[in-house]
Parts: sequence; C-alpha cells; structure tokens
Amino acid sequence: MSDPVLNVTRSATGKAWRWRSAPLPLGAAARMGADDLAAQLLTSRGCLPADIARTLKPTLRDWLPDPSIFNGMDVLAGRLADAVEARERIVLFADYDVDGATSAAFLQRHLTALGANVGHYIPDRILEGYGPSAEALLQLQADGARLVVLLDCGTQAYGPLEAARAAGLDLLVVDHHKASTELPPALAIVNPNRLDETPEAAIHGTLCTAGLAFLTGVALNRELRRRGFFVDRAEPNLPQWLDIVALGTVADVVPLTGLNRAFVALGLRRMAQRQSAGLTALADIARLDRAPRGDDLGFQFGPRINAGGRVGQADLGVRLLATEDAAEAAELAAALDGYNQERRAIEAEVTAQALAAAEGQHNAPVAVVAGEGWHPGVVGIVAARVKERLHRPALVLALAEDGTAKGSGRSIAGVDLGAAVLAAKAYGLVSEGGGHAMACGVTVPPGGVEAFAKWLSERLEADVAAAEQEQSLSIDLAVSPGAVTPDLAEALESCGPYGQSWPSPRVAVGPVRLVRCDPVGRSEPKTHLRFVATGPDGGRVEGIAFRALETELGQTLLSAGQNPLYLAGRITADEWQGRKRAQLQLEDAALVA
Repeated sequence: MSDPVLNVTRSATGKAWRWRSAPLPLGAAARMGADDLAAQLLTSRGCLPADIARTLKPTLRDWLPDPSIFNGMDVLAGRLADAVEARERIVLFADYDVDGATSAAFLQRHLTALGANVGHYIPDRILEGYGPSAEALLQLQADGARLVVLLDCGTQAYGPLEAARAAGLDLLVVDHHKASTELPPALAIVNPNRLDETPEAAIHGTLCTAGLAFLTGVALNRELRRRGFFVDRAEPNLPQWLDIVALGTVADVVPLTGLNRAFVALGLRRMAQRQSAGLTALADIARLDRAPRGDDLGFQFGPRINAGGRVGQADLGVRLLATEDAAEAAELAAALDGYNQERRAIEAEVTAQALAAAEGQHNAPVAVVAGEGWHPGVVGIVAARVKERLHRPALVLALAEDGTAKGSGRSIAGVDLGAAVLAAKAYGLVSEGGGHAMACGVTVPPGGVEAFAKWLSERLEADVAAAEQEQSLSIDLAVSPGAVTPDLAEALESCGPYGQSWPSPRVAVGPVRLVRCDPVGRSEPKTHLRFVATGPDGGRVEGIAFRALETELGQTLLSAGQNPLYLAGRITADEWQGRKRAQLQLEDAALVA
C-alpha cells in the first residue's frame, strides 16, 4: 500500500488519501504517444498502453463490434426489416427512465427516417409499474400494433410476454438487465447479460439499452441494405443521434470504458453542435452556456428527463428527444423542468425521513427502509442519497395501502445488488425484482420487508465489509493553490469524458486557509457550502461542496477557522462575466497534521 498523500491518514470523511497509481517510469508517456498527465490518467484507469491513442480520440471504427455477435440480433434485425418494408405498425415499449427514453427516442428517429409506421408507449410508474403488463401489450395489439419492441425491460417479464405471444403479437426485446436461465417467449431477445451469451458478446455486458439500440440500428441498416432497400432512398446516418445515446449511457451509470466511452465522447461532440432540438432545449432550460460535459448529462439533463416518469407524464422525455420542432422542444423542456422542481421538493422530504429511519438501524450492512406516503417516483434518488450518507448499499421502499412495498436500491463498488435481488426472488422473498450490480428495483409482498432486509444483510454482509475495508480516497495529482487554474482544468478534461469506472481526476490542493465558507442553494434550508481559500504561495481557490452542510465534511469546513487544510476534489473551468475561472468541486478535506 502506498504512503498517504500529504500524510492524510484520516480525512473529514474518515478516509486515507492514497495515490490512484504509481507514477509512470521516466519516458513511458512519450513511448505511448501522450503527454505525462494524459498517460498517467489513462493508464491509472485501466487503459492499456496500446489503447491510449484510440481512447484519447475514439472513433466508431475502432470500437464498434459486429452486431451479429449478439444472440438474437440477426433475427431481431430481420423482423424489424420486415415490418419496415411492409409498413406494419411498430410500437416501442420502453421503461420510464432515461435509458428507456433515450433508446426509444433513438429507434423512433431511426425508424421514422426509414419511413416506418412507428410509435412509442411508456408505462406509468405509479399505475403500471416497471416493465410490460399483459393488459398493456394486448391493448397495443387491439390498437393496431403488429410488432412491439421492448426496450430496457422484458428480460424477466414471463407472464406478460406469454399472454401477448398467445394472442399472436410479435415481440422483440432489447435489454441489459440481469437474466435468468429461462427466457420469456419473444421472437428475439438481445441482451449481452443473457446466461447463454457468447464470451465475445458478453464482454459488452456493460452496455445500457441506448447503446444496444445503436447496435440494433446498425444491424437493421445492414439488413435493409442487403435487401436493396436503399437503392432509391438515403440510408439514415446513425451517428447523428449519438448525442441521445451518450445521454442514456451516462444517466444509466454504466462504466465509461471501451465502447461506452466512445459513445459518450462522440455524442458530446454532436451535442456541442446543438443540432438536436430536444437536447438544445434542455441545455437552454438548464442555463448551460458552454458545450456540455459528461457530468452535465448526469446532473442536468438526466434528472429532467427522469422527472416526467417520476412525478409527471411518463412519455415527455421520449417526445422531447424525438422531436425536431424547436418550439415543441422548448415547451416540453419547460414542462420537464417544472416536474423536476416538484421532484426535488418531494425528494428532500422523503430523504429526510429515510435517513432518519436508516440511521436507526445500527449500522446494518444494507439499509432497507420503507415508509407510507413516500412517492414511488423518487425512491431511487433517495436510495442514492442514503447510500452516499451511510457509505453502504441502501434500498428505499414505498408502502402501498395493502402493505406491498415497491422501491429501488443503490449499491457501492464491490457489492452486486442486482444479483442479490434476483436470488431473493428465487427464494420467494420478493415478488418482483431485478437490476444490475449498482442498482435494482424490487417489489416485496405485504409483511415481508423485515424478512427481506434481514436476508439481504446476511447475504451481503461479507461483501460490504470487504468493500468498507478497501475504502480510501484515490488521488491523481497534488498541487499548490496557485496551480488551480483554468488551464489545468482543461488539461484534465481533455482526458474525459468521466463517469462510472472512469472517475474524474481527483486533485489534492494545499495547504490552504479558508477565507469564507457559506451555505448556498436554491431551496431552503440551503445545503451546499461555497468557500474561498488562499495558500502560502498567494494562490486563491474558489469551490463548492455539494450537499455538505450536515455532513462530517461540512462540519470540518465550518469549524476550521484559521487552521490550515488540505482539500481534495475535482477542478472544473467555466466563464463568469467574460473571465475564465477554475472551481474546486470539493469531495473531502483534512486538517494539516
């Protein structure tokens, strides 16, 4: 284990600061064809030296696999091509989250460009819940649908798909959630997490559905090309919609490595051109006056798309991303922004109650809390907040009048929550459930929450303990306060985009003394802390610590006085009144020993 960075063995958040990786040997970066900073950042995130060039400047040619490697893809593309040629009614049935909205919007744009007869259906989170129901599928058939494509759902929907197939409705599934040994009766199921998937395709198991939708588009274009469909018409240019794919990839918190990373990097370039009416309207409503970064997709765009499914109209996100009308896009973005503000207020109230309940569980390995009157649309976000505060997996469940508990969970690195929920389903502890390693959805029968929570904690106790023992704060770079500049921020950003499994560079700064530290925020009570610090080199550091007021980090800042501190966080650059400036997004701090 490396020596602590700046000798910080226990910070405000209780962590030791350690280097993410050992420094590269002298001359190693030049041999990789990169500068020292880029080579260090990329290799410390698992990038092989041979992949440095195609990672810094990704292209689809370098990363895109042959879609035919996936089980079911050729059958799926063939059936879609039949429907396009015959102008059969196609309905895209998608989950109500960002991955569902982006995958549906991408395919709706593609199929529309092909001249297909296509529409979409997004189930209501409250009235219908996750995934397809037999009633919804049969109603779509009664309304004229000949083919339904299930997106970001369907892998575990045995009963509904059996009923629809028995009625003669053709079904295709494009999904990435964990699968069981048996699969439901669809004509084709494209899911890299199928247990019978080939190793060549299974390595793409981290793709979200939006990414799989892009591969579906590639396979469909190829099949139609083979049939001569494009002899007298233009072939749709799929990369023009990579901005939609990028949004789904970041918002679904899948690892930003390999193909996912290429999707996001190329999608951000498209987004900077402001050619999508929907994404441009989102940027405007978020008051984003620069080219979007990866974190903007997760913190600005994603929550607004999600808000329609959480507390508003479930299909608003698809409609926004699929439209080419700027006026309609502005109207839809404004509606989603309003729902997002409503969601924030509801979330704050439920979070306070859930944290109070979780903190009374005496450090159970997994926090499982349930409450009456909790809005089902915010339980996933609240689970993330509880996980962040307690540093352990958390599930937040909304209790219905009959005692049924429905909710979501969020996990920590090294603890596979999705697999545990599937096991709980096999044991009969939950009636519905699934997900992936970092997130899950679950339905618990009346009276079953306590037994489920006990079983889950026992199953995951060892994994959580191991994950907690490994907790430390990884540092990429240590600088004096005067080095916190826009130039440094831009150099670090050039090695992005950053996200899950490709973390933003964390920079240690100091020593500094705080000049001021004040609560800020749009809502009351204000929970963020904005600060200004100075160092002995004359450098000045401005920064913000999000949601820190009532945390150990916040208390350390507020009580520091003139005591010197080391700070750790992410350096970003923006413009204020025509002047470029750097800001430190603070994650941790430590008093100088």
